[in-house]
Amino acid sequence: MPRLSRTTTRLTGVVAVAVLGLAGTAGCSSDKKADSATGSGATNASSAKVTLTVGLFGTFGFKEAGLYDAYTKLHPNITIKEDTVEQSSDYWTRLKTRLASGSGLDDVQGIEIGFVSDVVQNHADQFVDFGSLPDSGDLKSSFYDWKWNQATSSDSKTVGLGTDAGPEAICYRPDLLKAAGLPSDGAELAAKWSSWEDYIAFGKQYEASPTKPANSKFVDSAASIFSTAVYQGKNAYNDDSGKPAPSNSDGVTNAWKYATEAAQGKITAGLSQFSPPWNKAFSSGAFATIACPTWMMGYIQGQAGTANSGKWSVAPVLPGGATNWGGSWLGVPKASKHQKEAIALVEWLTSKQQEITMWTQGGHWPSNSQAAEDPAVKNAKAAYFSDAPVGQIFGDISSKMKIPPIGLYDTQMQTAFTQALTNVETKNTDPGKAFGDALKAIEQVTG
Repeated sequence: MPRLSRTTTRLTGVVAVAVLGLAGTAGCSSDKKADSATGSGATNASSAKVTLTVGLFGTFGFKEAGLYDAYTKLHPNITIKEDTVEQSSDYWTRLKTRLASGSGLDDVQGIEIGFVSDVVQNHADQFVDFGSLPDSGDLKSSFYDWKWNQATSSDSKTVGLGTDAGPEAICYRPDLLKAAGLPSDGAELAAKWSSWEDYIAFGKQYEASPTKPANSKFVDSAASIFSTAVYQGKNAYNDDSGKPAPSNSDGVTNAWKYATEAAQGKITAGLSQFSPPWNKAFSSGAFATIACPTWMMGYIQGQAGTANSGKWSVAPVLPGGATNWGGSWLGVPKASKHQKEAIALVEWLTSKQQEITMWTQGGHWPSNSQAAEDPAVKNAKAAYFSDAPVGQIFGDISSKMKIPPIGLYDTQMQTAFTQALTNVETKNTDPGKAFGDALKAIEQVTG
């Protein structure tokens, strides 16, 4: 969920499948369907010269994968310009300011998972409703239900179409597990890690092994466990209506239990995620496993480097059940002066063939379920990760996901809990006191 705004590390070279040529992309039937969407498709748009601005944060990868060039070849009257802000928090601040003033908005705006709830709850009327377009039935059937629903308001207004998603599995170091005298085959680990209780018990075996590498822990952090497990409950940080209710959440209760047990069992490395020491640990062997969305593979490769190719793998399991970390949407503000052209571009960028290209060329997992079922995605293996069948692994997990309600303050609540967990890990703070400290910090934010 909103644990990371957007990785800027691409998965280039990780997915070992044939890269689709853009010439083929431009000519396939699914693209023709996207281009001829009734009511708002390219065939109904003006042939006059139009410049579309696309407001994004970080690196979405459309330009890098050549999709803008492919689209403008299909539509010579269209010019595409990105309006990019590096940090999503800065982007969101600017977007909210522009939504409040009603001016300065781009023709297309990226909407990140950390603030999609705010858009849905407070700004849905300012965006084109993709659920009311003439081709809305075809659009909705193209995406995973959970992805479509996350961008849809209580009165059924859909503010954007999904770009990428982040289904999670477990990335691990087979060599470290072998050194500890433990199983390292992915299928066998999937059976042994089906629940967090089993995963933690396995971690205690790793910690107790006299042959495990020195200065190596089983998992990177208690926060890694908590931030994954919390979204496996019926509720995470919010009640069914999306209002903050962390103290009454089954997701929070169970995730806290698992995370504190791991911390007190000394099986975590106690590293703060995305800190310099955490980054260095990917190559040093400081931990053997980590909760791993698809984009994390690119992050691991970037931090561990070519010298560690083949030392990592992906187990076909996420303890406790399927869930998601990350992902975005593309929306069209009603203030856009080129609504028809902008809608047509968004439909094309998020259609099957383009999301296949984004996976094979950039490692961005499709939120378009038809793309995820395509052989180019489904049969993908990751060479860097010991040829793990990542297309099958993440496809299976994506098809099983049920996402609890996401609210306005998920990121802040998550930060409060993970900071409290760090105190349990590094300062031996009592879990009960740490939990109370987190709730007090949350109350200051949510009121």
